[in-house]
Amino acid sequence: MRNSNRFTYFGVDILVLQLNGVDIDDTYAEAFDIWCVRPLITAIDEDWAVIIASTFSGFAVSTIACDCEAGFDSIVPKSDTPDGRPGIAVMLCSKRANLGKALMNRMGQCVLTAPTSAAFDWLGMEADIYQKKQKDGTKVPAPAVFNTGGMLRYFGDGFEKKDTLAGRTIWKIPVMEGEFIIEEKFKAKKGIAGGNFFIMGDNAGNTLKAAKAAADEMIKIKGVIASFPGGVCRSGSKTGSLKYSKFLHASTNHLFCPTLKGEVEGSSVPSDVNCVLELVFNGLSLDLLKEATAAGIKAAVKVPGIKKISAGNYGGKLGKHNIHLKEVLGL
Repeated sequence: MRNSNRFTYFGVDILVLQLNGVDIDDTYAEAFDIWCVRPLITAIDEDWAVIIASTFSGFAVSTIACDCEAGFDSIVPKSDTPDGRPGIAVMLCSKRANLGKALMNRMGQCVLTAPTSAAFDWLGMEADIYQKKQKDGTKVPAPAVFNTGGMLRYFGDGFEKKDTLAGRTIWKIPVMEGEFIIEEKFKAKKGIAGGNFFIMGDNAGNTLKAAKAAADEMIKIKGVIASFPGGVCRSGSKTGSLKYSKFLHASTNHLFCPTLKGEVEGSSVPSDVNCVLELVFNGLSLDLLKEATAAGIKAAVKVPGIKKISAGNYGGKLGKHNIHLKEVLGL
């Protein structure tokens, strides 16, 4: 149920948006450009596919301190995979300059090493174009394609074999268990990172339940990942630092910390809120992030004890893409 209320604050008429009785801040999430690859990892069964995909996505929650952001995209049934085995599509996101190395490291350390694994490019669209720098300093347009399998095949020490599978160019790399099959090249495209919203609740239990419900709905959308543990972040940050700006590029978002609401000027935490959790997510397009925002918020506000929904915007310091809560919810 959608509604709105008006109240007067120091003589100013203010519109309060609501969804299912929960206040919705008339604000926006500030998102930014990022590059994405989308590998498909298959294995002998779904349990092993999940284990390998989880390892591949480990320690990849935020580019603030990780080499990339990564997470599960979707389960792919064996009827749809190139090798006829269960698979997990994962997404890996980073700056274009870092993406190839992050993909190679994770593919070599987390997938090649895993029993029964295979890996294929699952982007499902053409690679985006970037400006490739030549030796003479000039730049020319070039497709964003990583020769990951073509480089990793050297692990085969000359015993590797080039082949085709389901119309894809692959490398078969001999390993003690059998053969590791990997597609030769992986495409990349520009995506959007930093989609977010804040769930404010009366206690930690209700807020976490709402956050889990939101994350579960959002990750159903193909082309969207939520890289934090369970899709939920307890330590939302702001750009820069008030006290340690010389060495800290991100610090706690103090205006949304419930324990500080009586200490800091301008706290954004209502008096009846004692827990705030943030949902952070990336997608292959801005439209997908908008869809995920709406799906997540609609799931969260169904949980009793949720008082308010807001989002993180930073005055243009983070990115150029604005996801207005009012717009995506149709309020």
